[in-house]
Amino acid sequence: MKHSKIIIFIILFLFNHKSFADENIVEILKKNNNIVFIRHSLAPGSGDPENINLKDCKTQRNLSTEGINQSKKIGNFFKKNNIKLGEVLSSEWCRCKDTSFYAFSNYRTFSDLNSFYDPKFYKNKKKQIKNLKKFIKNWDGKSNLILVTHYVVILEMLNLGANSGEIIVTNKDYKILGRIKID
Repeated sequence: MKHSKIIIFIILFLFNHKSFADENIVEILKKNNNIVFIRHSLAPGSGDPENINLKDCKTQRNLSTEGINQSKKIGNFFKKNNIKLGEVLSSEWCRCKDTSFYAFSNYRTFSDLNSFYDPKFYKNKKKQIKNLKKFIKNWDGKSNLILVTHYVVILEMLNLGANSGEIIVTNKDYKILGRIKID
């Protein structure tokens, strides 16, 4: 009996703690001066086929039906909480563009958000990260900047990994202000 009370307390604490964190991050996002990193929604597998062509989605790993639904949930999170969007930038990969489209409708591609996971693109890593940091440094910070990108870019920029469809909110100094996992 004593152990079950402890387990119930832990479950209630974790549930309430998550709820508090969500409310806190919503308030932070409403201040409209955040950098919002979003890893593309669920696209089963890893990497891309050797014949990848950024202009042909059939040659890429793409969103599953679950990934499309997850993207819509990302957009609904912003709408439901009345969070204003600033510029929405997406990697040129179809799974990022599709995440951006289903979540926000309006976006533009930004090559410095592209993946460099595969050896074919790894040579771009240093230049992309340098350019992305310069872009963020010059960003005016007057609205939320939405960056839809890949695991490797988020890892390089923030020194932490992200799940598919995860939202990571930072300030201009890359301080993590909160994380939201969208299932």
